[in-house]
Amino acid sequence: MASFHLVRYAGVDAMRYMAFDRPELRAAAGLRFWRLLGTGRGRSMSLGADLRRWALFAVWDGEAALDGFMESSAIAARWRAEAEESWHVRLAPLASRGRWGGRDPLPPAVAAGPRHSGPVAVLTRASIRSARLVAFYRSIAEVDRALRREDGCIASLGAGEWPLARQATFSLWEDEDAVARFAYRGGAHRDVIGRVRGEDWYAEELFARFAPRGSEGTWDGRDPLRARD
Repeated sequence: MASFHLVRYAGVDAMRYMAFDRPELRAAAGLRFWRLLGTGRGRSMSLGADLRRWALFAVWDGEAALDGFMESSAIAARWRAEAEESWHVRLAPLASRGRWGGRDPLPPAVAAGPRHSGPVAVLTRASIRSARLVAFYRSIAEVDRALRREDGCIASLGAGEWPLARQATFSLWEDEDAVARFAYRGGAHRDVIGRVRGEDWYAEELFARFAPRGSEGTWDGRDPLRARD
């Protein structure tokens, strides 16, 4: 199983946690894979960083490992004590393709069964070739605008491990159909994906879908999954 944590601090001095949290995450029991991520402003995927808001994507051996981390780690204790706002969601993998740091960090998705119904979380990330950075950022603005207009998108944010060249997005959708409409039928996104493939923009990429479970806390003042109820 996986989890996503979005944390907003009161000041930009929270940048230091990007370095200080790494040793504890490396030592966390049952934590198979993790990435600390800076985030963009608001819902935007374009250039511009929110230096007070940070994210953690993590893959765990199981629920017990995540429970132990949330109950006893110094990182989770600081989230509770110092964060101005935080939001946490557990993620059951539905599908994943591609690599992150040379491997697929996710366990195999559950065997094919009845089609998943209900909200879907989508994580994308890419290492952009340096020669394609200008083309990427010129193209992403229209996709960004289309995403904000998309009725089926509940919430979204742009994120990254490293300025400009290692980018990620995390988004919540009403259902699988809403994801498909945006990904394959929306003109702006479809056109950019065509250029990504045709012009070889990415050195590495990952696309993963999840069933969100057990969210808690708030993201921009509300829990976007509970707000639907």
